[in-house]
Amino acid sequence: MNFTQFQLNPRLMAGIQKAGYETATPIQEAAIPAALRGRDVIATAQTGTGKTAAFVLPILNKLLDGQRHVARALIVAPTRELADQINDVIKTLSVGTKLRSAAIYGGVGAQPQIQAIKNGAEILVACPGRLLDLIAQGHAKMNHIEILVLDEADRMFDMGFLPDVRRIVKAVPEKRQTMFFSATFPPDVELLAQQSLKQPQKISMGIIKPAHTVTHALYPVPAHLKSALLLELLKQTDTDSVLIFTRTKYRAQKVTRQIHQAGFKVTSLHGDRTQNQRQAALKDFKSGTHPIMVATDIAARGIDVQSISHVINYDMPDTADAYIHRIGRTGRAQKTGDAFTLITDDDKDMIRTLERIMGHEIKRQTVDGFNYTLPAPPKSDSGRGRNSHADNSRRPPKPAYTPTSWTRNKLAPRKRK
Repeated sequence: MNFTQFQLNPRLMAGIQKAGYETATPIQEAAIPAALRGRDVIATAQTGTGKTAAFVLPILNKLLDGQRHVARALIVAPTRELADQINDVIKTLSVGTKLRSAAIYGGVGAQPQIQAIKNGAEILVACPGRLLDLIAQGHAKMNHIEILVLDEADRMFDMGFLPDVRRIVKAVPEKRQTMFFSATFPPDVELLAQQSLKQPQKISMGIIKPAHTVTHALYPVPAHLKSALLLELLKQTDTDSVLIFTRTKYRAQKVTRQIHQAGFKVTSLHGDRTQNQRQAALKDFKSGTHPIMVATDIAARGIDVQSISHVINYDMPDTADAYIHRIGRTGRAQKTGDAFTLITDDDKDMIRTLERIMGHEIKRQTVDGFNYTLPAPPKSDSGRGRNSHADNSRRPPKPAYTPTSWTRNKLAPRKRK
């Protein structure tokens, strides 16, 4: 289905052409007609499937008629990066319409955001905390909101925003169009949807499984050799753009430092970085100035880089949903990608869960020439060492590690052409 078949306002075609859209993705094909009819929508869609345009285009189409210079659409997002990404899509698709949008989030000065609202932005893309602050201060008026969108609703609740989201829902007019977009619908999201939407059209893209455009591989390794194996993977694998996930901010800092010391151009995205640093890191990653980025899960929400060739899980995520979100950063827009995960014995339960969801065994691989038998360094006498992977020196030494019990396929990392 091409975009002319949606019968959108002709003024939107310039933006659609600028964005390079030709054929609608499945989520766009299902959600746009329902949204154009004014229906409330509950949509499950994996990141990278074009879901942002699925709600942005109907919003723009509606706002082309009616009052200008007041906020009439509100899009709520869990992170600053995602808010910026949505705002960028709006700016592209609204070319020539004179509709304006503003990104509202914390971590930066509020005054430019307040001024954008005063200047008459019709669309607000907001994170919950800063938006509620501006509402309380009287800067953000919700009385003209006609469309409310919650994007990545499941992550919103994972981050503890449920009370804030409930306050936002109460602040907007009861008579409105509401759309929820989420990768999964846990009970809290389901309950809020029941309370907030009226006879919604439910759309599911069947995203409980990872995207079929991604090739998965597991790399068994003793915990103390994770960093060494990661560096060897980076050396041996022909990569275009690599996103590496760690479980904590401290680990992200450590891994970034190790990659830099090995001579790679690398940047990072985590909660300890300022908003300006985060924006600069994203810009450098997208442009290829730093082709490797190390990120934590929450910080990485909203990364939309079409050319990511590899996602590497330095740490196995805590849930299958988190794994799907992570590897969804590659293999986007029908391109192929690779997902490498470094695993230890502690990850066996999560691996079984993933293989059950995917319906098949995930390949175990080893790196030719890598010494898996190196012993762990002795733990620091200070007892204050932060490396959770170091062995306790007071315990008997463990036998040398061999990956054969884990390994079905002894393969070097797949070379990309």
